[in-house]
Amino acid sequence: MKPPSIKDIAQVLGISIGTVDRALHGRSDVSPTTRARVLKKAEQLGYRPNLAARSLKLNRRLRIGIYFPRDIASFFDPLRSGVRAAASASSGVNVELVFRTFPRLDEGDVELFAADAGEKFNGILIAPGNPEHIGPTLRALARRGVAIVCVASDVPRSERLASVTADAYASGAIAAELFSRTIQKTGHLATITGELTTLDHAEKLRGFAANLAVFAPHLSLLPAIESHEQPKVAYRQAAALLSRKPYPLGIYVSTANSIPVLRALEEKHLLGEVQVIATDLFPELVPYIESGKILATLYQRPFTQGKTALELLLRYLLNGVTPDPVTRLAPHIILRSNLALFSSYVAEPEDTTSSG
Repeated sequence: MKPPSIKDIAQVLGISIGTVDRALHGRSDVSPTTRARVLKKAEQLGYRPNLAARSLKLNRRLRIGIYFPRDIASFFDPLRSGVRAAASASSGVNVELVFRTFPRLDEGDVELFAADAGEKFNGILIAPGNPEHIGPTLRALARRGVAIVCVASDVPRSERLASVTADAYASGAIAAELFSRTIQKTGHLATITGELTTLDHAEKLRGFAANLAVFAPHLSLLPAIESHEQPKVAYRQAAALLSRKPYPLGIYVSTANSIPVLRALEEKHLLGEVQVIATDLFPELVPYIESGKILATLYQRPFTQGKTALELLLRYLLNGVTPDPVTRLAPHIILRSNLALFSSYVAEPEDTTSSG
């Protein structure tokens, strides 16, 4: 039998041949819903593209907008490096990366998209803050045919293509279990986060609180402190927290903004007495782990997140492969005993061969 063609797919779906062609070849002027219908029907019919013709069509430029915050650099700089690595490894297409920067999560992102309204992007990577604030902007872009991948956090009902994050709930759960095994006294724990309107931060707190109740009923949780990813705010909040009597037995800093908290602990001469679990790995944090002054840090693998996100986006735009809606990477638990295994991650991008 004659193999199915683009015309056959168009007839079955009742749409134009041009729309099918654009959907199969990752063009930006097709809605995600239509593209998904076309790809599903192509698979059902056993459609196989003309590889010779396809290679000619792919000899073009893809323009990708990268919308990441400036703060916190210890996380978002490796995220950018992962994106660049994926673009450098791509073949058969010229990938133009356009990096756009807003101050911090949920500050300036909506305004930046408004300023970039005239930009023509095939796809976008974004580290989103408050879903209610950024969601309408992402939905409008998706309905114009722009493929969007969220990185580091998510906006689930925004019609984005996919999200790539560390498993935030698991991170919080791990922190709770570690504290349950190291703190036997009855007392309080504190959490210092960024913005609880950011899904990633909210999920870490949810995982932490739920598992603390299971593993350590002798430990109670103080109301979460939102530092808004601002170092000066985090320092003031930590200093105020430690001035209370009794001070907490442990602190879980669920963002990479941990150095101001550690500085407040040092000034109060409580570092080492108050157990600390931090987030991510960067040069300033290493001495605290080496000396045993903090219990652990939970590494979110930002380089791998960025690399994976762009790889999924390019695979979709070039080959029509729809990614899973959510990709969650397992966080790495870094202790003093295994810090040496991760030392190269501080100076250079992490090895992604086991990105999982």
